[in-house]
Amino acid sequence: MISLYKVAAIGDKDSILAFRAVGIEVFTAYDHQAARSLVDRLAKEKYGLIFITEPIAHLIPETIRRYKSALLPAIILIPSNRGTLGIGMADINANVEKAVGSNIFANN
Repeated sequence: MISLYKVAAIGDKDSILAFRAVGIEVFTAYDHQAARSLVDRLAKEKYGLIFITEPIAHLIPETIRRYKSALLPAIILIPSNRGTLGIGMADINANVEKAVGSNIFANN
């Protein structure tokens, strides 16, 4: 039996509303308590991938760290509609460096 996981996006309404157009469930959060409880609830409800806007992720770093070592859900940080804080790209760079042994994306 194939088990399909759901996909969600968490952030402010203006940043995540477009995700609904491609079939991703969207959840608004504006403070750390709402964001933390949403991430924990979605993880328990078989969401395999959760996109979180960087400003919201910035409010809940301990929650993000807790799920980094878990297989599921995969948490991907995305810029908000106001731009990026650089957190998501820093995570990608760190993961690539860990996997490859050096940062292949570094600007020389």
